[in-house]
Amino acid sequence: MAQQIRDVVEQYVKLVGSGPTEDIVNLYAADATVEDPIGSEVKQGHAAIREFYDVLANLDRETELKPETIRIGGNHAAFMFSIITKFGDQRFTLTPIDVMEFDDDGKIISMRAYWGPDDMHTEAV
Repeated sequence: MAQQIRDVVEQYVKLVGSGPTEDIVNLYAADATVEDPIGSEVKQGHAAIREFYDVLANLDRETELKPETIRIGGNHAAFMFSIITKFGDQRFTLTPIDVMEFDDDGKIISMRAYWGPDDMHTEAV
């Protein structure tokens, strides 16, 4: 199960960086929840999750997984990655820690992203 979870985490980060929204949504179980950032309103189910990730669809974006940060225990994983987006002459880098829980089929049933304003960095390009 650990390798399956690692594969889903790697696929998730890759898709957040460049993939279509529907492929991200398909990593989630039908009634899964997303809380991103932690403390925000929880989105539940494919429709709400699709709406959440669809914000990324038209952005100039890329991601970088920090593979040494992946920790897997049972049906849970925690990892750190960076998502870089560009708007005009600005580059924004956000480095959250995501915590996920998986069902027995390897689908994400819960994702909570830990980050705050201090974790967003802006620079001119």
